[in-house]
Amino acid sequence: MSKRAVILAGGKGKRLHPYTVVFPKPLMPIGDYPILEVVIRQLAYYGFDHITLAVNHQADIIKSYFNSGEKWGVCIDYSVERTPLGTIGPLRLINDLPAHFLVMNGDILTDFDYGKLFEFHLQDQDILTVAYYQRKQCADYGVLEIDDSGILRGFREKPIVKFNVSMGIYAVSREVLDFIPEQQVYGFDQLMLDLIKADKPAGIKKFDGYWLDIGRPDDYTKAVDEFELLRDKFIKCRPFYSPKLKNLSAVV
Repeated sequence: MSKRAVILAGGKGKRLHPYTVVFPKPLMPIGDYPILEVVIRQLAYYGFDHITLAVNHQADIIKSYFNSGEKWGVCIDYSVERTPLGTIGPLRLINDLPAHFLVMNGDILTDFDYGKLFEFHLQDQDILTVAYYQRKQCADYGVLEIDDSGILRGFREKPIVKFNVSMGIYAVSREVLDFIPEQQVYGFDQLMLDLIKADKPAGIKKFDGYWLDIGRPDDYTKAVDEFELLRDKFIKCRPFYSPKLKNLSAVV
């Protein structure tokens, strides 16, 4: 079965300045590869053979690098935003989306199994399935616990706070498009609230492996440092058939 993925790669990467002054964020290098190439290699490994890149900022550079996708054994096409449409709005520009497809950000370093999320989504039959990760963050300060009368009741020295975050990876049913306005800025946060209001809340799937959003300088530096140590987690290799080469090759 052919599987489709849409990668949202149109942002300006303002949080990564000054790195993204020259490069679009999806082409920021991680080891020997742009981060978006790592993502595409992983999607190909898990059977996604048609990938649409939703682009805007520095779109021509991204197109020049990835072309048709033959190098990775996939079909890559492009959806171009003429004006920014937010994190989910670009989906309304794509007219040939199948009944179920994957949507994700293009700046994620992870060893996530995209195929398992897709199968989970099909079995669960939710309108949308969000992959989530439990992130831990240590507070920089001692935290005072004060009751309503202003009396100190407890103290925690730099506690660790746990919170569940969206990984920026979603399995989507085409019905979601009915909630997205045409030619308007529309974000993931708005979609979540609109689905809840319509009594069609998204399903969720927890992930306990490696995940890092490289959108901030500190996280990008961490990703670069850890990529070489954990390279085998991220770079997958699979055989594919190239009509032009007429033989089996390896994506490496």
